[in-house]
Amino acid sequence: MSESNIVRIDRHPGRSAQTIGLARELGTDPALIHEPSVGVVGTKGDSQCYLGVAAKVEAIHESLKDRIGSEEGKLKLRLVQPEYTIATSDGIRNGTREMRYSLIGREVTNDALCEHLEATGLAGTIAVVACDKPPVGALAALLEHNQPAIIMSDGPIRPGHDPKTGETLDLVSAYQVAGNPDAEFRDHISCHACPGFGSCGGMFTYNTMQTFIGVVGLQPLHMVAPPSDDPRRLTEFPAELVTHLSNMMDSGLKPRDIVVRDSLRNAVIVAMAIGGSTNVTLHAPEIARAAGYADFWKEVITPEEFNHFSQHVVPVLTDARPYGKYSMVDIDNVGGVQVIVRELLEAGLLNGDVMTCTGETLAEQVKRLDAKPVDGKVVYPVEKPYKPTGGLRVLGGNLSPDFSAILKLAGVEVGLEDNRFVGKARVFEGEAGLLTALDKTPDSFENNDMIIVRYEGPSGAPGMPEMLDPTSRITTLCRERGIAVGLMTDARFSGGSVGLVIGHVGPEAALGGPIALIEDGDEIIADLTTDELTCTALNDPAVVAARKAKWEKEVADNGGIHPNCGMADTRLLHRARHTAVPATRGGGLHPNREVWVRNQRVAERSGFQVKNKYRPHTDKAF
Repeated sequence: MSESNIVRIDRHPGRSAQTIGLARELGTDPALIHEPSVGVVGTKGDSQCYLGVAAKVEAIHESLKDRIGSEEGKLKLRLVQPEYTIATSDGIRNGTREMRYSLIGREVTNDALCEHLEATGLAGTIAVVACDKPPVGALAALLEHNQPAIIMSDGPIRPGHDPKTGETLDLVSAYQVAGNPDAEFRDHISCHACPGFGSCGGMFTYNTMQTFIGVVGLQPLHMVAPPSDDPRRLTEFPAELVTHLSNMMDSGLKPRDIVVRDSLRNAVIVAMAIGGSTNVTLHAPEIARAAGYADFWKEVITPEEFNHFSQHVVPVLTDARPYGKYSMVDIDNVGGVQVIVRELLEAGLLNGDVMTCTGETLAEQVKRLDAKPVDGKVVYPVEKPYKPTGGLRVLGGNLSPDFSAILKLAGVEVGLEDNRFVGKARVFEGEAGLLTALDKTPDSFENNDMIIVRYEGPSGAPGMPEMLDPTSRITTLCRERGIAVGLMTDARFSGGSVGLVIGHVGPEAALGGPIALIEDGDEIIADLTTDELTCTALNDPAVVAARKAKWEKEVADNGGIHPNCGMADTRLLHRARHTAVPATRGGGLHPNREVWVRNQRVAERSGFQVKNKYRPHTDKAF
């Protein structure tokens, strides 16, 4: 039966009974139970990243409740109780097999919120988000639901400090001393690295994606950078969020009206300018998918455009951890994310005409916020940037025919000579083997080694874990010994990883990608002039054929799955093994993806006219 033929009896006593009971328990007017529903959602999990979420959700819930009623001037809406999703903690799980659930947590958040939003029929939603992956899953669900919605960051944690030296510390500081032989020193750093509560405070994945969500238009810009314990998050921001949501509902402004091609391009450009996490190239395609774009790398931005911007147009403006000195709290102290956006707008690198959740264009929002000029210490001007080129680069070449490999150029400390690294492959069939070697035989690593970690991709791990633990140890090893060691993998990295580390290499090893054919001692070349990642041995078709035949036999002898793949011993891991899409599509779990995407109301975009479309002969982004 079609939707239009279903007879709806909105005041059916059976369906009304619990809503009347809920209204009484929540202290709202039972007469409003048939009005459009609004509510607050939050993300929670096993870390201090989430400790501040519940208080903010309750504050927004109370602000909504105060504004709702049957009286003149009140919002005539039905209020529902707050709901929460769950996710793992990246910081606690890095280096363990539990880390396979991290990216999957993005999918679980999407699924859980989809169920809540659609089944509850929410006509307006405010989401409080924390940690890395749940915010993206929440945004994707809000885009799929496509009813008025707005997001607020829970906020970053304040930096820790070493009481002996005064040195600023954070989570990455603790990971970088993991290989130190002094157990007392390791414990000292870990005890002081993460005081208080809030999500990771550097320009790691959390703050990269919160900035992204603000610039793409679904979060007020001034709510991104303040720390989690900033009192404004409990006293001022809730009322602002309710007002913005009310205005969105009155005007019919929806998430898919806001998250469009040019706002996505804006957010990618800002991610480059802040030296953001490589995870942005996993999350942006998933956000674009939920907004109705079937292929981010064709419909929103091409790899060639991405690299053109990073190499020639968009410099790094922030002196931020992990590649610099300062935290997100320091960025807030000099004026917040809106300062960065103002600088890029004035340089002509962003489209200021795109709509945001405040009901203003991006440019109008920055003007109303009276964004300060850059301070030149924490945030630099475009004309005299902190680093001359953008922080991210995608690579092709015979090891990355999908053009999926991603390098955080802002974090490279050593190893590039004339934009080129030439190394010798040292292969590990999984992260665990590398961690064992770094623990037990760190001296075995030599200058210009290129470590290969494979069978850790979306299908192979399964779940595509990030590798903050080994990258941190390798960074410390390189600094202490004055050598250059690279790492490439079909897995991903934390936003806190630095060094010559290349992730998302695809197709992944589990699917027979070229990374599966590398052998110890092969010459590996990462060329940042041509944006290529190459294994010299694989330029010979005969070598490729012989190694491929060997790999295929190993798969056939193991029942169709390569023996180096991880165990998929839970329903979630099994789902990831068999439904994960490649990194270029976001690494998410989408069975029959091509058919599914076609049904995602892509036709809504058919009349959309792109303003100021990118022209290759210009040096501007739009």
